[in-house]
Amino acid sequence: MSELKNIDWSHLAFDYVKTDYNVRCAFDGSKWGDIQVSDSEYINLHMAASCLQYGQEIFEGQKAFRGKDGKVRLFRIEENCKRIQDSARGLMMEPIETEKFIEMAEKVIKLNARFIPPYGSGSSLYLRPLEIGVTPRVGVRSATDYLMLIFATPVGNYFAQGFTTCKVVIYREYDRAAPCGTGRWKVGGNYAGGLRATERAKQHGYSAALFLDPKEKKYLDECGPANFFIIEGDRYITPKSNSILPSITNMSLQQIAKDMGLKVECRPVPVEELAQADEAAECGTAAVATPISEVYDYDNDIHYVISKDGKPGPVVTELYHRLQAIQKGEAPDVHGWMREIDV
Repeated sequence: MSELKNIDWSHLAFDYVKTDYNVRCAFDGSKWGDIQVSDSEYINLHMAASCLQYGQEIFEGQKAFRGKDGKVRLFRIEENCKRIQDSARGLMMEPIETEKFIEMAEKVIKLNARFIPPYGSGSSLYLRPLEIGVTPRVGVRSATDYLMLIFATPVGNYFAQGFTTCKVVIYREYDRAAPCGTGRWKVGGNYAGGLRATERAKQHGYSAALFLDPKEKKYLDECGPANFFIIEGDRYITPKSNSILPSITNMSLQQIAKDMGLKVECRPVPVEELAQADEAAECGTAAVATPISEVYDYDNDIHYVISKDGKPGPVVTELYHRLQAIQKGEAPDVHGWMREIDV
């Protein structure tokens, strides 16, 4: 396939760009069907579908990279599959079969190969798998029929400024998810629930809202649509609670941190511990590892200044570059995270 013309690969936003094809697979109440290829950007959906009435909707985010050697690799697809299966079980939906999910992901990459950004551009091909309940429902109960769909789009950095520091803010009047709710699953409603806090944060000049635990408002939770971690000396510390999405990027950074000789702690992190942090970052498929220079506790009018010079710290910088090097084929994939795609 020829490369797309008129795309400035180095200046892509993190936004939707139309590509050639998406792939779909339906569950009819008894089994998953064959994978279908579509060039339509639209879904024919019943107005009473359970995804619209009662929020039976889950999704994933993952990336494919064109490496230094020209090969295309997909990052930790098996972990994304495990997580969407877990999300499905959490919302009483039908989990997709592992082999079928991976086949769909590989197929959508191959079908849209001309949209995979070139090595060195700083961009990647983003995959968005989603599963929705399509059975018409008026009574509150789970669907029997489901649609799994994966589309792909080339994206740049989630934050337009690239790898540089940002500032975030804490508002105690907002929750991202309930204490024993859907926070640990990748559900669209969790993100909708955080939009008001995020918009307010941006109006106040911050990149994101840092949410606290929804039960006691004492511990750090998620940072906007991403996980959060701090560096204290030789320790990589990330919050733990039932309302935090288990981030595959965070999991990977923890392993890299161990490879660097750091001690990894996953535990409740009190807000006040920010005063002891040497570095901080939000992390996820989109954000990768974005350094945080300051956290403002709005309700208590406390500024936790983490980076005195406003620049990324050495540990977060090293973590970021090591992960990127593995994804782009610049460093050995010693943990077997990358799946090579023959395009």
